[in-house]
Amino acid sequence: MDIYLVNGGPCDIFSPKHPLRNALYHNNRDGTFTDVTEQAGVPGGGFGQGVAVGDYNGDGFPDLYVTQYGRSILYRNNGDGTFTDVTERAGVAVPGWASSAAWFDYDNDGRLDLFVCRFVDFDKSKHRPCNPTGEPEYCTPKLYTSMASWLFHNNGDGTFTDVSRQTGVAEYLGKAWSVVAADVSNDGYTDLFVANDTVENFLLVNREGRRFEDIGLEAGVAFSVEGKARSGMGVDSADFDQDGWMDLFVANIDQEMYSLYRNNHDGTFEDHGPTTGIAAATSLMSGWGLKFFDYDNDGHLDLFLANGHPDDLAEKLRLNVTYREPLLLFHGTGTGFKNVSKESGPVFAQMLSARGLAIGDFDNDGAVDVLVAVNDDAPLLLRNDVGAQNNWLGLRLVGKKANPDAIGALVTWQAGDLKQTRMIVGGGSYLSAHDPRLVLGLGKRTRIDSLEIKWPKPSGLVQRFTELPTNLYVTIVEGAPKWE
Repeated sequence: MDIYLVNGGPCDIFSPKHPLRNALYHNNRDGTFTDVTEQAGVPGGGFGQGVAVGDYNGDGFPDLYVTQYGRSILYRNNGDGTFTDVTERAGVAVPGWASSAAWFDYDNDGRLDLFVCRFVDFDKSKHRPCNPTGEPEYCTPKLYTSMASWLFHNNGDGTFTDVSRQTGVAEYLGKAWSVVAADVSNDGYTDLFVANDTVENFLLVNREGRRFEDIGLEAGVAFSVEGKARSGMGVDSADFDQDGWMDLFVANIDQEMYSLYRNNHDGTFEDHGPTTGIAAATSLMSGWGLKFFDYDNDGHLDLFLANGHPDDLAEKLRLNVTYREPLLLFHGTGTGFKNVSKESGPVFAQMLSARGLAIGDFDNDGAVDVLVAVNDDAPLLLRNDVGAQNNWLGLRLVGKKANPDAIGALVTWQAGDLKQTRMIVGGGSYLSAHDPRLVLGLGKRTRIDSLEIKWPKPSGLVQRFTELPTNLYVTIVEGAPKWE
């Protein structure tokens, strides 16, 4: 896995003292990376926000969609170590303040479509001072107008059509920071959970690839249990309790607590943040990047949280709140979560202004590592020294009739008394993209008895495998009789 880092840059409200650009680091396969940004042609070109990675043209090479304040960029991977800016031809520049984005196949035609979160209606002419003393301060988004996010349909010829209006997405005005694409209703169509800042969150249920309907209010995920809009920032989706239904997670600002929403199988969710201890642990924190994954390969999903208050004056204005905050790690026990941050390494004692978080196994040892973006500081690459102590199998799924990245695929494996299911989701975290490979943890079990892959529509193919290897990565191409 290589690394792409998004940076700020010149715009109408920011003139950097020194030239700034994004950075693409090529993995040298020896624990080091080389900066190849210039030769690859992906420096960015504005005030960057985040990145979404997906093979939108199905040529086998991952493409980059860089979200920005002002104008976003689509970089097509040429397959030779270089990229081409195809934004204008593709029609996905999205003027405005774009934040997170996610590739997914909303209409099940086998091509990756693109959802782009839009934050508030803002430019320099609309700036409103929020501190009466005139001192620069982080202003609440309540001062600014909500906006509609974008949905682009992949036409299959290198271009996209803005279908925000015809699919109903444009009806929902928000202040979106992040999105995760997952099938929460188990109907074979990928839904969207969107975190909004100071207005209600959206749960956009996909109605058979034709329209999206926001059921966040009736589902119980739009507001807090007190009925208040919160500062939704990072999101993810996973079946944390292994009941066959995708659950949701959202991180908020201090005093609001984070929510772990358990899917009730009937279109509603229940917040298990208080009962798992996650809410209490985060009551004075502000969360951004986050991800469910099995860091120790014991077969159970864990949760990693990146935190930091948005306002660098927080300590002057709030009691018991700090600007820089620690990372948090919750270990999944199979029946709940345990906060294991203090015993998981000295990095968890550091105070950070963390923002984006991406997971990826950069050294291919089966232990999924974590990359954390830190506001106004160097990023952290956290090597996982725990996961390789257990057995595992890494999967790279390649769709043929299904979308190339197999977003929406359902993977079930059995290893002795352990049976687990994972869905491949689109997006998740905050402004970040992740290693597309799936690592299946086995604990001390030495073999996988069976593996089943249910490919997303329009395929729907179900493939079963036995006698799989362990402790290495394999590629499974849709319809192929054996792994590679």
